[in-house]
Amino acid sequence: MKILIAVGLSLFSAVAWAQTAPACPTLPADAGLTWEQRVDATFIACQAVNAEGRQVLNVMLTARDPRISLERRLREEESTFSGEEMYWYRPDLGGRETAAEMASRRITVVEYDDDRYAQVWINAASPEELGSLISLARQLDVGSAGAQLSAGN
Repeated sequence: MKILIAVGLSLFSAVAWAQTAPACPTLPADAGLTWEQRVDATFIACQAVNAEGRQVLNVMLTARDPRISLERRLREEESTFSGEEMYWYRPDLGGRETAAEMASRRITVVEYDDDRYAQVWINAASPEELGSLISLARQLDVGSAGAQLSAGN
């Protein structure tokens, strides 16, 4: 009976640890941001929040192709994400992509592994913050974070 209880407790602690283990990529210590995360079998949603509580960077990892159309006319900066070459795009929000508030916002989709995708959004308040967040995004490595995803068919 003691063995059964011990096995049950160790399984419980392993499940509890798996639920609390960080699924989002590691942020640099000097970023001044913290992740808020939501984990599901088919996706991991990570929202980087600054000290004021504003969401500035969002990363969604999934094993399903998001099929987001990113138009070449909205292409902006060339960069990398998790070691993959990519471009940042201004978000297409029903004709508002040229509005002033869209100038410091970006979106991209990156296939970083076979059938592993990252949708990344930047919601910067200024061109300076945009540059800083693009630089931060270049440092993120999502390879190990997304390994637990399933296709969720």
